[in-house]
Amino acid sequence: SHYSYAVLLAEALNNPEKAAKHFKKTLKHQGDHPFASYDLALYYHQEGKYKKAQKYYHRAIAVNPELQTPQNDSAFIIPEIPKETIAATVVQEKEETPQRPQLTDTVLITGATSGIGRASAFEFAQKGYQLVLTGRRADRLESLKGELQASYGIGVTLLQFDVRDQEACQTAFDQLNDLQIEIDILVNNAGLAMGLDPIHKGDIFHWETMIDTNIKGLLYMTRLISPGMVARQKGHIINVCSTAGKEVYPNGNVYCATKHAVDALTRAMRLDLAAYNIRVSQVAPAMVEETEFAVVRFEGNEERAKIYEDFQPLKAKDVAETIAFIATRPAYVNIQDVVMLGTQQASSTQVHRTGR
Repeated sequence: SHYSYAVLLAEALNNPEKAAKHFKKTLKHQGDHPFASYDLALYYHQEGKYKKAQKYYHRAIAVNPELQTPQNDSAFIIPEIPKETIAATVVQEKEETPQRPQLTDTVLITGATSGIGRASAFEFAQKGYQLVLTGRRADRLESLKGELQASYGIGVTLLQFDVRDQEACQTAFDQLNDLQIEIDILVNNAGLAMGLDPIHKGDIFHWETMIDTNIKGLLYMTRLISPGMVARQKGHIINVCSTAGKEVYPNGNVYCATKHAVDALTRAMRLDLAAYNIRVSQVAPAMVEETEFAVVRFEGNEERAKIYEDFQPLKAKDVAETIAFIATRPAYVNIQDVVMLGTQQASSTQVHRTGR
């Protein structure tokens, strides 16, 4: 009864602190209850109490070895703990617990090597999620993985590929299947702008790059990941849109068109997937610094890319925090759309450049 009540508290009533108390009461009555120990391991991992999480994980797998998987071992980063220590594990402290989902969740972030994608990786890591990070630059992925594991001790899987390449997307997805990694949250972050020309002077290469990345890449990843969510009747897709998906501005023609497509796809996905208990959301930021957006748009011209110096735009962390907030709402809440602008920016074209 204590265990059943604890599960309800954790999953339906979103009260993990009280749930932990009843998991402990379960163990007092039945010390060899493997799932109570495993749930406590998740709870303490979520709270950043990794040694306690490791002890409860050991206790769980000592009773039920089937709970030991490479993914769990990676998540808990387990050292050798004497059996007598495991047997004597009794935790009496009370912790304050924010409302968060179960930590078995795995988040896949596309375009994680810079900007909003990189910042989102840190936001999810500090909340204890397992991460699958994708990007084109292997050195940056490896560096990011090292930082995240050193700071948070979480499991990080890297996939190097370009979302514009359908075959590469499929190969990456096959790698996930081989590793038996299921994606609970997909953050379709990879995107870019190239050029700032009127339609009659537009560069076809720029157009195709934006269409292939912002629309087709998002579709490729969604098509690969969403069937698993449908089969499990659980999942969350978060698309990174833009205020350019809400309005148009001079010389933004094709970029605005691709982000309008993201906005439409988000709404359409929501209609298609709601029946399968899958949440679909998007965040639509205006100008964001701490990204490579402007440098890429102007093809490496750092002088032209200096567009943030005379006002305070959003920071990548601001957007990442919003993405994490959307993802960590209770399971019955679907935040479908968040539009974000810096205080000095009222629209794509109205920016009060009065200094910071």
